[in-house]
Amino acid sequence: MSEARIEPPREGRTAPGPNPLPQLIQTPSGLALLELQGTINLPQGKDGTALSDVQIGRIEFPDYDPNDVAQGTAWMKRVHMFVGQHQRLTGEVKKLPRSIAVVRKRENRMEYGSGGAHMEEGENLEVVEIIKYKIMFGNRPEPVGTENAV
Repeated sequence: MSEARIEPPREGRTAPGPNPLPQLIQTPSGLALLELQGTINLPQGKDGTALSDVQIGRIEFPDYDPNDVAQGTAWMKRVHMFVGQHQRLTGEVKKLPRSIAVVRKRENRMEYGSGGAHMEEGENLEVVEIIKYKIMFGNRPEPVGTENAV
């Protein structure tokens, strides 16, 4: 049997830059959960592996106004994801029935206690984020003109 310790999120974690997501679905580290029906085919290099640093598309919340504090949750009913230059997915923001914890492996570190200092042993996991909402795209993509393209 293998086991791993799980620790709560670190204090003071922040996203690497400004978070463009609406306040309700923002998480401290900037993560969001996307649910897609289908596959996104990424461009491939000459060796057949997917290229890194490729923009897949962009997400828009057309009914969300960051300046309107009292807008409620009506904006959650319509979200667009533009993929490539000619496709748009329409979806919505949904509250998850149960929150999802995102964990990652963390390096062992020194622990200090009444018995002195010692190095942690075994696998150690850290909760990176608790996600409460998902952005769900359940329909097939719609064709769009190039004025909406990436």
